[in-house]
Amino acid sequence: MSDYILRAAAKDEQVRAFISYNKDTVQKAREIHDTSPVASAALGRTLIVASLMSAMLKNDSDLITIQIKGDGPIRGIVVVADNKSNVKGYVYNPDVSLPLNSLGKLDVGGAIGKGSLTVIKDLGLKTPYLGQTELVTSEIAEDFTYYFTTSEQIPSAVALGVLVDTDTSIKHAGGFIIQVMPGCEEITLSTLERNISKMKSITTLFDEGNTPEDILKTIFDSIPYTIYETQKTDFRCNCSKERVEKAFISIGIKDLQDILEKDKKAELNCHFCNKNYVFDEEHIKKLISDVGCELR
Repeated sequence: MSDYILRAAAKDEQVRAFISYNKDTVQKAREIHDTSPVASAALGRTLIVASLMSAMLKNDSDLITIQIKGDGPIRGIVVVADNKSNVKGYVYNPDVSLPLNSLGKLDVGGAIGKGSLTVIKDLGLKTPYLGQTELVTSEIAEDFTYYFTTSEQIPSAVALGVLVDTDTSIKHAGGFIIQVMPGCEEITLSTLERNISKMKSITTLFDEGNTPEDILKTIFDSIPYTIYETQKTDFRCNCSKERVEKAFISIGIKDLQDILEKDKKAELNCHFCNKNYVFDEEHIKKLISDVGCELR
C-alpha cells in the first residue's frame, strides 16, 4: 500500500475527516536520519500530522511548519509540509534510547519531555499565522487535539501511530484528524464519539490489514459521508545547490572572506535530508566576487 491521504466529509460538511497511510514516508525519514525506534516514532507521528494538515491547504505556495521543543533527550522536532503533501523533517537528537513506558510502548512522551508545540502557516498573507500551545502529554496526537481545540477553536480527534518492527524498520504508520464544524447535530457528534471510542489503535488496524478507506468506514459507521479527494504523500526535500548557495551568501562578504582565508572551503548540511554541499576555494572566490559586484 503506497502512502496517501483521504479527504472526506460527513453530514453536509458537519464533520471533516483526513486519514493517511505513511509507512514509506516515515521509513525514508528513518533511513535518512538513522533514528532510534523512539526517535522514529516521535518524528514519524509529527510527519503524519503534518501530511494530514497539508491536505487542508488551498494554495500551491502554502506551507505548514511544525516545531516541537521539549526538555527530554530528543530536545526538538521540526517538520515542514507543502500543499502537495510533500513532507520533510528532523529530530534534534536522533539517537535516543529509553525503556518502554508503563504500557509497554515506545516512550515518545518521555523522549520529548515538557515543552511547547508551535504551528506556523504561511498562507501567502503579509504575516504567517502562528499558533502555540504547551505540550499536554508530549505523545503528539493528544497535543494536536489540544492545539486544534484551543488555538484554532476546532474540536478535533487526532490519532497518530508508528509501528516499529523488530529490525527497527517501519512496519506501519498513519493517522487521522476528525474535525467537528459549528452547527454539527448532537446525534452526529454522539455517534462519532461512540464509533471512535470503540476503535483499536491506528497501527493495530493497519496491522490487521485495514486500509484508510476501511478505517474511515469504521469512524463514520451509520453516518453518511463522502470521500472528496485522494492525494499522495511522500518525504521529499526541495533543497538544492542553488538554494544552499543563497543561504551561504547571506552570511555576508566579510564572513565569506574569513572562511576563504582560514578553511579554503565550506561544507553545508541540509538538516532535513542530510545532504552535504561542498563549496571549494574557487567557488567561494566567485561568490565573493559576485557579492562585491552587487554591492558596487
